Formats: sequence, structure tokens, C-alpha cells
Amino acid sequence: MKAGNVETHNPSRRNFLRGNVGEKRRRPMRPPGAQPEFVRLCDGCGACARACPQGIIAGNASAGPEVRLDTRACTFCQDCARACPTGALAVMEQPGWDWRATVDATCLSMNGIACRACEDACDERAIRFRLMIGGRAAPGIDPDQCTGCGACAPVCPSGSIGFIVPEIVQEVRA
Repeated sequence: MKAGNVETHNPSRRNFLRGNVGEKRRRPMRPPGAQPEFVRLCDGCGACARACPQGIIAGNASAGPEVRLDTRACTFCQDCARACPTGALAVMEQPGWDWRATVDATCLSMNGIACRACEDACDERAIRFRLMIGGRAAPGIDPDQCTGCGACAPVCPSGSIGFIVPEIVQEVRA
């Protein structure tokens, strides 16, 4: 998985003077069920990583656990949350999370090479390809269908799939 978990950069004066003008900070992908006070509650014990049957949770005591979807998908079994002794992860009524897949410009199909591996791997049918001029096809991800499970990431031969938490756009009515 590429460093596709990003959030907007901090445009502070300090970052400007350090030369961090256009860089983006990497947002850690915490396990499903991560509570808002996760950073404060998590003691880095590793119980969630040991409980994960997919082996996709990694981390250390100082950085805390992160989900790595470069080898396998998350099944949302919630074993990690059940194993958490501190309450940093909670078992959810509706398993899932806010992360959604994205595809960057290195996608083979967008560059004229026939590939639809991500579409084939997506059980939710959230990835669809739209034909373009020149024999290319552009992948589109339906954020309402995408669960962020990551089944598409390990099958992508170019590593073009990353994950983001989409901003919620609220409609203001007068």
C-alpha cells in the first residue's frame, strides 16, 4: 500500500520556513472501532495486533497500532476491538469505518494498460470502470458502496490504491 492515508498539510509559518509547503501529513489508519480518544487510551500493548486473524495490524508502543492493507483486506471481524483492554477500540453494532479507497494517476488502466484487478477483487462492487478515449478506462469508486476493507489494494499491480477519510460535505439550507 502506498502512503495513501493523507490529510491536508498544516500551512503554518513554521512549516513554510522548514520547506514543508506542499507536503501532506500521513494520517494513521487505526483499527476499526477506534474511539475519538484513541491516542490517549491506547497503551501500545499490541493485543489488537495479536488478535487480528488477517495479520493487518502493526505498530509499536510509541506510535500505536495501524492497519496495513497492502497484503490482505480487513474482514471487520472486530477481534481487535474485543481484545483491546483499554477501551481505545470498541466493538461496533455496524462494523466498518470511515476510510475509503482512492486510485492515483499511476493506475495501469488510466495509462492505457488493460487492468481491472481492483474491480474484480471488490465484493461490494464499489469500483467501476468508465471507458475513455484512446483505449483507456478510468476507475471510479462509489464512496457509498466502498467499505474501505482494502481487498482492492493488495491485488493492484501498480500500488495505485490508497485510502482516505472523505470530508463530509454538509448541505446548508436557508
